[in-house]
Amino acid sequence: MFSSLKIRNYRLFATGQVVSNTGTWMQRIAQDWLVLSLTGSASAVGITVALQFLPMLLFGLYGGVLADRLPKRQLLVATQSAMALTGLALAALTLSGHVQVWHVYLTAFLLGLVTVVDNPARQSFVAEMVGPEQLSNAVSLNSANFQSARLVGPAVAGVLITAVGSGYAFLLNGLSFIAPLAGLLLMRTGELHKIERAPRGKGQLREGLKYVAGRPELIWPIVLVGFIGTFGFNFPIWLSAFVNNVYHSGASTYGLLNTLMAAGSLAGALLAARRGTSRLRVLVAAGMLFGVLEIVTAFAPQFWIFAVLLVPIGMFGLTVNVTANASIQMATEPAMRGRVMSLFMMVFVGGTPLGAPLVGWITDTYGPRIGFAAGGAVALVAAIGVGVMLARVGGLRLKIDLRRGRRHVEFVRREELATAA
Repeated sequence: MFSSLKIRNYRLFATGQVVSNTGTWMQRIAQDWLVLSLTGSASAVGITVALQFLPMLLFGLYGGVLADRLPKRQLLVATQSAMALTGLALAALTLSGHVQVWHVYLTAFLLGLVTVVDNPARQSFVAEMVGPEQLSNAVSLNSANFQSARLVGPAVAGVLITAVGSGYAFLLNGLSFIAPLAGLLLMRTGELHKIERAPRGKGQLREGLKYVAGRPELIWPIVLVGFIGTFGFNFPIWLSAFVNNVYHSGASTYGLLNTLMAAGSLAGALLAARRGTSRLRVLVAAGMLFGVLEIVTAFAPQFWIFAVLLVPIGMFGLTVNVTANASIQMATEPAMRGRVMSLFMMVFVGGTPLGAPLVGWITDTYGPRIGFAAGGAVALVAAIGVGVMLARVGGLRLKIDLRRGRRHVEFVRREELATAA
């Protein structure tokens, strides 16, 4: 489960990331709650989330081209430094008492611009640290790392917001980037796996799109995470609306709900690391269960039922993300990995600017329960549709056998089904 941590460079990377990710989750919670406090609107929270991910939608593929061309370690030093500055700037505005909603919008957009390059560089740099044999395990551990921080960050943010305000959460996030920067600078470059970098040239973005379009094992997982990321992962909108409008509580409850979801996400990441392989049938099944659970949770009659159901939602949501990420990276040639991963991240988080305002409007107009259920319904339909397409591409048919001692339901190849008949 933890085999990648035997590699020194990856160990330094993972240690720095867990500190930085904790700060990132603190800022996310504080940012959402600050906007809700200033405006009282779930739509305003949706706009903030949308602005943070809009650059990924607009420029995500260009970030992948840069990640394929430039040395990734030096690129990450630059992007992580820039992210630290955005956190410190928002802290200064908030602690000085001058913060306004447009300040939060602007810093969210600037953070998104940096993420355009940081995300594909960080995702594809994993292969340079661990090599192809440990890639799937390292991708899963990266997600476990992120979710471990998510367990701590929201809880700490809830306490800080209640005790001293959002500004200190932003300050600690800015300072937390010292850890990943130190890890990157302490790496032994001679131990990194050499990956062929793409030369400068015209048509590289188009080349990346053509590469993905011709491979069903890449395009359909990307389509699925696009729908789920756009409509099914709008938790800042839904959870803040449930806390504020349904359960009439405060920031500490908001932090608690995020922590419960993180616990499920961490479990999903560790299970993925233990599996070692990433199968597309697991991706489709997890997407379907994720959608069903969101619909059921939306109409939970009591707070404790709603809170408990967030754990499996987190687990299956993370399983979708990790399984898609690992299967796509394993199926991609090294020289194309930055562009392919930028497309993956573009549709997963870049769809949020399209989905978040719409989901925020539905939540404001028809209530949090309808908004949450609508997101789950889209995720469920998308998972079923992608499952059907992958089965057709793979020449699979559903076989039902009700005889005793047999597997009652399974997918088999068409020729096997014909032979059995």
